[in-house]
Amino acid sequence: MAAIGFVLHPDRDDAGELGASLADWLVERGHDVRFPVEDAVRCGREELGCMDRDLMSGLDVLVGLGGDGTVLRAADRAVDEDVPVLGVNLGQLGYLTTVEPGQARVALKRFLAGSYELDERMRLDCRVVRVDGSPELSRSALNEALLERSELGHTIRINVTLDGEPFTSYLADGMIVATPTGSTAYALSARGPIVDPRHRAQVVVPVSPHMLFDRALVLEASSEVRLTIQGPRSAHLSLDGRSVGIVHDGDAVVCRAASAPTRLVRFGPPTFHRVLKEKFGLNDR
Repeated sequence: MAAIGFVLHPDRDDAGELGASLADWLVERGHDVRFPVEDAVRCGREELGCMDRDLMSGLDVLVGLGGDGTVLRAADRAVDEDVPVLGVNLGQLGYLTTVEPGQARVALKRFLAGSYELDERMRLDCRVVRVDGSPELSRSALNEALLERSELGHTIRINVTLDGEPFTSYLADGMIVATPTGSTAYALSARGPIVDPRHRAQVVVPVSPHMLFDRALVLEASSEVRLTIQGPRSAHLSLDGRSVGIVHDGDAVVCRAASAPTRLVRFGPPTFHRVLKEKFGLNDR
């Protein structure tokens, strides 16, 4: 029997309803079903709730019921235990989700039968290096690291160093370092390139730069990208939309490819190009 975990969108009632239905169906067949405690309560299946330390242990797959944000949260939980993630689309964009709600049960049947493939997606390792010598903070992200102004109406100055060599200083609203998966997230809104998620690369995109050089950079995955705040205006750092904290004058955010990828469950051939066409309403000529 398999161990299957679920993570729910925090604000959608249909996520709780679908989670409860799938849980009942799996439990009837003898599978081990787990939810984070708060999600188990929302489903009305409190007996299936697990503390974080128990949720991922020995898990065969973690299912995200929601949109891309839910899949990002699931991927964050799953990466340390190398657990694959299956996304069920209850959101708007659905770049990271694999199946629609009506296909969820069939998708789980196929997973349990071994009829699936795994997409390995590069993650970004990010360290915050403090000028005062306090302990470094290290976390990873599937989409992007965003260093943005912490005060409305003011730009920030960010010195960019690539592989130990000074590159240039940006005066901007912020700076994004994205993975190929994250190239269709915030980096896309900032006019960054669309990169096939099967690639390994870092995409560095300035946000509203106040300078003539406003181009995005596509770098080797192994490159070290260091973003250092210069001047009295602090910046706010977030990873995959989750706040990490404030970065002050002289502090640096250092990014490079993480050693462990996120593994996404898919059925059939890669669908990135088809999803891209659907989301942008592109027509065949």
